[in-house]
Order: sequence, then structure tokens, then C-alpha cells
Amino acid sequence: MTSKATSLRSTLKAFEASGELLRVSKEIDPIYEIAGMQKALESGPAILFENIKGYPGVRDAGNIFARRERVAALFGLDDPRKLKFKALQSMKKPLPPKVVEEAPCQEVVLTENLDVENILPIIKHSEDDGARILGGTNVLLGERYFGGGTEVSFKRMHFRGRDWASMEIGIGSHIWDACLEHRGEKIPATVNIGTPPAVMAVAAAMFIHAVVPRGSDELGFAGALQGEPVELVKSKTIDACSIAQSEWVLEGYIDTTQRVWETAEGEKIGQGGVAPVMPEWPGYLGRDYRGFKFQVTAVTHRKDRPIFFTPLAKSFECDNAGAPFREACFFELAERMVPGLVKDVNILPGVAGWGSHIIYQVKKRRGGDEGFQRNILGAALGAALGLRLAVVVDDDIDIYSADDVLWAIITRVSPDADILRGSKGGVGYPMVPAEREGASVQGKPGFYYEGGMGLDATAPYRAREDFHRARYPVSRIKLSDWLSPADLARCQALQTEYGKALARLGG
Repeated sequence: MTSKATSLRSTLKAFEASGELLRVSKEIDPIYEIAGMQKALESGPAILFENIKGYPGVRDAGNIFARRERVAALFGLDDPRKLKFKALQSMKKPLPPKVVEEAPCQEVVLTENLDVENILPIIKHSEDDGARILGGTNVLLGERYFGGGTEVSFKRMHFRGRDWASMEIGIGSHIWDACLEHRGEKIPATVNIGTPPAVMAVAAAMFIHAVVPRGSDELGFAGALQGEPVELVKSKTIDACSIAQSEWVLEGYIDTTQRVWETAEGEKIGQGGVAPVMPEWPGYLGRDYRGFKFQVTAVTHRKDRPIFFTPLAKSFECDNAGAPFREACFFELAERMVPGLVKDVNILPGVAGWGSHIIYQVKKRRGGDEGFQRNILGAALGAALGLRLAVVVDDDIDIYSADDVLWAIITRVSPDADILRGSKGGVGYPMVPAEREGASVQGKPGFYYEGGMGLDATAPYRAREDFHRARYPVSRIKLSDWLSPADLARCQALQTEYGKALARLGG
């Protein structure tokens, strides 16, 4: 891909040039049909819907991050496994954003008689949803409210009024901290839609705050990843900035003086965690909570057929968008503790969401390294809010294969000695039903974190020869010496993903 991925438009252009874009010209309904088609083409092409029912002149994009190989290519990489390390380098050497005078996102400015649901083709994700939920937003906080840095993150919103919405802000998130510090204020913020892919990746990261503290320049991370500064432009109606290359921007205020329920049903019930909202990243139907009110003061957008963005929270899209920077955080956390022990980390796409687990690959270099893998597990479970599972394996395990990781767990984990538990009774994620259930069982308010689970699936260093993995001589075989290209392709097409992994390993 040769086009720079510094806007959603240039990204789609690059995808089309590489055969990775599907254009849908037939009319499609934002109620159920867009989400249904995106899920039906899971891990497939990026999709551009060009004819949205009820929204003439507006387009919509989805499945942008559905394939890791495609995303890696956007940032000049031939191997998606390298993307986390480029993200880590971006965190260490950020490229600060720059302010421009004019921006594509402000070609059209609307300030009067705003009716957001009639302007934006907000989708209904499933038939169980409590409402039409806006999920493709990158909420931006600037220096004054983020310790001198920039903070950008995805937040789900429901427009219960024509020009105001609920905003779900997770406990313990950077924006949550800002709202608590400035409680009683109206915090100016922009809701940016259809941003450059690097910004989306940063916004989805769920950063570990011990690695990325308040005051970090998160837009600087995005700039370094994409190879040039993210452009900002002064907002039209508030003292804040918009991301210049966005397709749409909602300007407004997070009103910390008002808490509102996400849905009418939730307000009627009057109890959080009961009324349905939308499918969330752990794979369960999300539930309604009271959040701060977001008051819109302006809607700005590109003039030429602006593009909406509809990521599905439980999807390869969100897993692949959030994984690179989150993986980078886990790697850096371990590297600060025991330099050189961890060789790689991975979050498996499609497995309970990118916020739920991490897999570490280590190489014990000497007997003195024994035990440090458990310190790393404990640190991960403590530092990453609500982490459900952390696994550490040896360097003979393919951490990109769930089957191979499971093989290591089955053959190397002792139930008595190798299952660790994180600190019980902390704060978890409201999207995870077990946290809500734990709070109920324990008679505690909010979310009762059960502590997560750490699995030490490494072989003891002193007994490493007993765990010597059998290897077949695949490296001695060049299949093309025996098979024609057509026969080789036919045979490999019959192999399962784990079969291909074992073929690489010789295991």
C-alpha cells in the first residue's frame, strides 16, 4: 500500500488499490443491516456503504481493522507481529500534533436546530439493543484536562435528546479521572468520527496507566505511528480542538453536573447493569448505566459525501484496533521489570475481546530467571484494570496460535502450583457480567473484581530437558521439490490453522 494512512479517505483508497475494499452501492438500512453485513464478513474486506437508507449523501465504513495483515501494511510493515513494537517505539518517541488554520472536518458547520440522529446514520447493532448506540467516536481531551497531554478514546453514546447524549465513561479511565477532578464543570471536548487509523488505534488501546500515565501525549503516539503529526484545528464553538482529518466532529461539553441514564428503560428501572444497550467487547450484551451528559454545540463535517464509521465492539475490528498499543504496554511493563526475559506478547483476536487477556512468551536464560515469569503475571493482573487472564509460555510455543497455547497449558500447568490469582476485591469492568455478579454475591456496590487468573505454562528451568518438545524435520523439506505450485496450494488450503502452525514449528 503506497497511500499514507493519515485519513480515513486515504486509507480506503489504499485498501481499494490492494483489493481489500468492498464497495456496497445497493441501499442498506442502518437498523440491523449494516451491523449484520459487517459481522457476516468478519475478518474479511473493509466495507464502504455508499447508499444508506434515510441519509442521502452520507457514506459509512466498517471492518477497517478486520485483518491484522491489512492494518500492518498501512503502517509500512510486512508482518503484523511487528506492529506492537512499532507502537511501542511510537510511545517512546511521540510526534506531537500540530494545529492548522483550516481543516476538512470543518467544511460544513451546523450550529442551529441540531438533531444528531437525523444527521448521523447511527446504527442499531442487534435486535436486543436498547437503542441506536453511537460507538465509533474518538473523544478528545486537551492539555488543560489531561495534565498537559492529549487523551483520545472510544466512548459509547446514546442521543436521548436531539442535541444531547449519554456518554459511558469507564471507572478508572483517563477521562473518568478528568471528570472527577473537574466535577461540577462543563468540560469542553470533541467527539471525532472517521479519524486517521493511527488515532483509532490509540483511542482503542485501553492503555495501562502505569506505562502511559496522565499527561502523556496520546495523539503524539498516533503521529509517530503514521509518520507525520496528527493535525488539529481550533473548534468553532468551544475552547478545544478537533482532529482535522476527521469526517465528522461533534463539538460540545461533558457536563459533570448531570448524570443521565443511557436508555429510557434504564431510567425507568433505576438500577445500573440491568437494561440492555448493545453488544460489548467481551461478547455479552452490554447493560445500561448512568453516565455524564454530553451537550452538543455544533456538528461539523466534510462537504463531499462524509463517511461515518461503525465498528462493532465484539469484532476482529476492535480487537485488532486496540491490540497493538495494549500489547506494547504489556511488553514494556515486563521489560521494565526483567529486561530481556520476555520475547513477545500477543492478544488473540476474537477471543473475548482485547481487554480480557494477554499471552507472554519468555525465554529463561539461566536458573536465576525462574520465578520472574510469575512476577510479570502478577504485575499484569494488578496494572491492567479488570484483566481476566494472563498466560506465560516458553519460547517454543506459538503465541499466535490459541491451540498451541492451550497445548502448553494442558501439558505444563500444575493445578496446585501454577495457577495464580490477582488481588481479589478490586475494580473490574462493567461490560463483564462476572464482575456484576461478583458484586451482587459479595453484597458490594459497583463491580467486584474477582482478581483475574494467571497461568504459568512454562517448563521449570531445572527440568527443561524433560519438556524438550519433539520436532519433526520440516526444515529439511522443501515441498516445491515434490509438489507443483497448484498441488502445494491445494494441499495447504486443506490444512487447518493449527495444522499450519505445527507445520511451521515441526511440532
